Amino acid sequence: MDGSNPDVDVLDGINGLAKDAPEWLNRATKFVGEYGLVAALAVLCLIAWWGARRRPDAPGAVAGLVWAPLAAGVALLANIPIRAVVERPRPFRVHAGLEVLIPGKTDFSFVSDHATLTMAVGVGLFIAHRVYGLIGIGLALLEGFCRVYMGVHYPTDVIGGFALGTAVALLLAPVAQAMLIPVATAVGRSPAWWLVRAGGPAPRAVAEPVTAVPPVAREERDEDLAA
Repeated sequence: MDGSNPDVDVLDGINGLAKDAPEWLNRATKFVGEYGLVAALAVLCLIAWWGARRRPDAPGAVAGLVWAPLAAGVALLANIPIRAVVERPRPFRVHAGLEVLIPGKTDFSFVSDHATLTMAVGVGLFIAHRVYGLIGIGLALLEGFCRVYMGVHYPTDVIGGFALGTAVALLLAPVAQAMLIPVATAVGRSPAWWLVRAGGPAPRAVAEPVTAVPPVAREERDEDLAA
């Protein structure tokens, strides 16, 4: 009612920390928020995959982990029409006085691609492995803070990204698992078995040989049936 905007107020409060921070901290935050946390999530997925290969239910476990980066890709694709419809400009193009650590961005602000990607991976990991998932979600939350700290997103851009990434990872997980588990099982029996299993390829199902009935036994069987 008094004309204040909570979204801008929170942006000013978090981004204001960058104005008083030392230059080395802003440089580190710029790298971490733009590349570092995404790379950390990639490493986390690789660590989770390496351990999943040793589980008794390796194909299902690996399929669940594969869904995490795939969910991020689907969520980013879903964000393309959202950005085109909302067309929200970056905050530094509307509000003067922000400490912008990454100037020159010309695309729209809502929703944040980085927040969408990292949360989709984090929730996807959580579906497959609780511990790794919690670490991933924590990294996603840190990513969202960094985007606001750097002055390139509003807080609601980040919250929208979190919501989009979570929705895609959760709602499409059953369909994705139904398609990925058979693929992982087939790969586990192929020359690329090491992608799914750590102890060797899964044994193939061997059909039992059909035993021919000797002629004498066949005649005795026919006589018994006639009797």
